[in-house]
Amino acid sequence: MATFLYKLGRLTFRRRGFVALIWVALLAVAGISAATASTATSSSFSIPGTEAQRAFDLLEERNPGNSADGATARVVFKAAEGEKVTDAENKREITGIVKELRSGSKQIAKVDDPFQVQAVSQDGSTAYISVSYQVNSMELTDATRDSLEDAGKDAQKSGMKVEIGGDALQVMPHTGTAEIIGVVIAAIVLVITFGSLVAAGLPLLTALIGVGIGVSTITALANVLDLGSTTSTLAMMIGLAVGIDYALFIVSRYRAELADGRDREEAAGRAVGTAGSAVVFAGLTVVIALVGLAVVNIPMLTKMGFAAAGTVAIAVVIALTLVPALLGFAGKRVMGRKARKDAERGNGADLTKSAGAKPNMGTRWARFVLRRPVWVLLVGVLGLGVIAVPAASLEMGLPDDGAQPKSTTQRQAYDMLSDGFGPGFNGPLMVVVDTKDSSDGKAAAARVSEEIESIGVVAVAPAQFNKAGDTATIVVIPKDRPSSHATEEVVHDIRDAGRTIKADTGAEVLVTGATAMNIDFSQKMNDALVPYLALVVGLAFLLLMLVFRSILVPLKAALGFLLSVVAALGAVVAVFQWGWLGSLFGVEQTGPIMSMMPIFMVGVVFGLAMDYEVFLVTRMREAYVHGESPGQAIVTGFKHGARVVTAAAVIMMAVFAGFIGSSEQMIKMIGFSLAIAVLFDAFVVRMAIVPAVLALLGRKAWWLPRWLDRALPNVDVEGEKLQQQLTDTSDSAGPGDGGGEGERELVRV
Repeated sequence: MATFLYKLGRLTFRRRGFVALIWVALLAVAGISAATASTATSSSFSIPGTEAQRAFDLLEERNPGNSADGATARVVFKAAEGEKVTDAENKREITGIVKELRSGSKQIAKVDDPFQVQAVSQDGSTAYISVSYQVNSMELTDATRDSLEDAGKDAQKSGMKVEIGGDALQVMPHTGTAEIIGVVIAAIVLVITFGSLVAAGLPLLTALIGVGIGVSTITALANVLDLGSTTSTLAMMIGLAVGIDYALFIVSRYRAELADGRDREEAAGRAVGTAGSAVVFAGLTVVIALVGLAVVNIPMLTKMGFAAAGTVAIAVVIALTLVPALLGFAGKRVMGRKARKDAERGNGADLTKSAGAKPNMGTRWARFVLRRPVWVLLVGVLGLGVIAVPAASLEMGLPDDGAQPKSTTQRQAYDMLSDGFGPGFNGPLMVVVDTKDSSDGKAAAARVSEEIESIGVVAVAPAQFNKAGDTATIVVIPKDRPSSHATEEVVHDIRDAGRTIKADTGAEVLVTGATAMNIDFSQKMNDALVPYLALVVGLAFLLLMLVFRSILVPLKAALGFLLSVVAALGAVVAVFQWGWLGSLFGVEQTGPIMSMMPIFMVGVVFGLAMDYEVFLVTRMREAYVHGESPGQAIVTGFKHGARVVTAAAVIMMAVFAGFIGSSEQMIKMIGFSLAIAVLFDAFVVRMAIVPAVLALLGRKAWWLPRWLDRALPNVDVEGEKLQQQLTDTSDSAGPGDGGGEGERELVRV
């Protein structure tokens, strides 16, 4: 592989104009396609194999006009002090809002008058209008949302407090500010790392081109493939992260080869042949992690994973082709100003002396770890172990409006309903009774209502049958809030009672609604976590075994990753579930951890962790294969790779940490979890535990059974065959091979 990539690097360097033109053309085509594509009309969400989804499907089949899975909204009214919503003027105002809502949009399925459906609190202070839509929240038009908000504003003129809850106003939060902050911090880190604006700008430019092509393609295909807005958000986040990383690795190696005295084309070829091999395999691990989301068997997640994996593949190809092409345009400006001046003066010998007297930080840290590997290993493992302890108390669920900031209308509507009716009104359950195989459907439905009342709930509405009389729906109001453990127990109790009822009457009882759907979704994610981890870590283990020609190094990489992920989960539980330091991160309401977050974090962080592992340890493997001792190979790997990995990790932490400032609890939690996981994995696992373990293992780290060595194909990631070929043809000889060490130290990153 290294030989092929070496030739590719030289070719793209020579044909840089043609290569750059191709990528610009691809970006233009993708952009035009996105701009001219029809707007996606659907981004359906389904959870195959769950009871809640089966109930929705049954209602859609038996009562298609009911729109059971459509969006909902609640316009909540609270009368002024000393008044009631039943007062004549207030009642007239609320009735007028009902009429306004019914005529406000063609997407509305039903609007309930609170005075006809008993949606008025006992003390008369609070009432709510229930609004049902024919489509889910992602399919609502802006005009429909505007009509809902306008109705609320009109009602406020009466003096009543009016707030709107439900998922109808749910939109993807805008994260443009966070992305800009991340890019700015990334630019600052790159300038500090490279000491050159040109070198710093290259990774940013190529990453943005890759993300532009990926996201534009997703937008162009959104309507055809039924892709939601979250798909492009994930692709943008991952694409930006790996795009900067991969270009950073190539540019870093190119500068190192120039410092060794290579000419520019040769340096580009060697950079792509060596660092490019690491990029290919690092990219493969990310792709495996993202495609592995298909294991969860939730179509939306599968599409998100495949789309993001495609963006990663684009980032890899750009790093291998466009980066060396742009390096050709950059000339020697890719080097720092001081390094260029020193090269022009020919101060190689003096620089060698100064470099030898003062090794860089990576070298000093590696030597420190080699002197005290046991202590470093113990401190790293025990430290992460202590932080991981809260993960044992992990509770997963999906956030409701109670997790919204107190300033939002959704949160205020949630609180008003809780105060006026009880917290359970924010998460009603819908019980579907399939009486098709029952001899007496009405009696079966009555039996269901009696069983639910005996469980202990606030209210059980009368059963409503469809026209055919073979399907009934019963609305149940639990006592506690939607995301509480008590409400989850109510759902399980109803389902347990339903099995007995089916055995006695033949009627099937299914529990659905937003709350039940969230519970089933959380359970499905929980059940998929271990198989997903096994698949991703197992495939990556085989891939890394191929890369490193070792069993223990991939095993160490996988175990280290698991340690950092569990520690990150512990930190998330401590902050968002227990509330420790919650005010520091803007956590207003503690509660269960978003069920999607652990798998999402595993997929994203695993890919980035393997980036750092492959780039850092490949350099060690390269040094070891070329004759250095195991200890010296560790020092060499850190000497050449520590600063790059550090810069890459800081950039990723900055990108992810920018999302902590979001007003959305879900986005805040994702940003925090990814940032803290990268911190633990890059700086504790890769920078401390990895060299400590390799130091203790010595030559055993690179051991591979002979039969397995013969069975595995040799992909030559470390460039051993390439080095031999270049030596044989004398292509590696250069004027600076002997005296360029000082310059190399100045520009090596």
